[in-house]
Amino acid sequence: MHVVAISPHLDDAAFSIGGLLAAHRRRGDRVTIVTCFTGNVARPQGFALACQLDKGLAPDVDYMALRRDEDRAAAAVIEAEVVHLPHLEAPHRGYASAAELFSARRDDDDILPVLTRSIAEQIASLVPDLLLGPMAIGDHVDHWLVRDAIAATSTSALFWEDWPYLTRAAPAGLSQAACVHALDDADRAAQLAMCAAYTTQIGFQFGSADRLTAAIAAIDEERLHAL
Repeated sequence: MHVVAISPHLDDAAFSIGGLLAAHRRRGDRVTIVTCFTGNVARPQGFALACQLDKGLAPDVDYMALRRDEDRAAAAVIEAEVVHLPHLEAPHRGYASAAELFSARRDDDDILPVLTRSIAEQIASLVPDLLLGPMAIGDHVDHWLVRDAIAATSTSALFWEDWPYLTRAAPAGLSQAACVHALDDADRAAQLAMCAAYTTQIGFQFGSADRLTAAIAAIDEERLHAL
């Protein structure tokens, strides 16, 4: 069985369904994580630069190269394969504040057709038996773009509940889960190791490694939904 997870950013799949992916690998299934928004900008400015500086990184650090290395380390925990697509994150496409990231798509943001073609090419090449993507809980514009692109390409995909957004936003109108994966100790250990590989994100997202550990320990299950 080939499981393909289409992740908006370099960490979303591990954070949201790391336990499920780890369980599939232990069963001998092939797992590929395709991350959409991993492209480089040579000299980020404004809000895009602020998104780097607030992680404690200097302006001259190649942030996305560092993030791709973290992603490879996370995938190596469960021996998953990775694909990094070169599309630019929202801050590099003109979104100028945190509030804009969680608002309506900008009128001048024309990436959806390009992203849809790119994801369709990956699906055709990888031929997944199980295709997974984000529900876009939390309303991050990049998550919605990936959800819409997958939905335009596949009628059989299942969508994960975006974490840690799930802990901050009360999702409304969720369908009954099509698949519920109950996490065991091995799942949690693997997911924690995967998430811990994203060292640039731990302080920003959780405050500390101890809080990340506690947050993952509190997860009982990962749920997938059909649209």
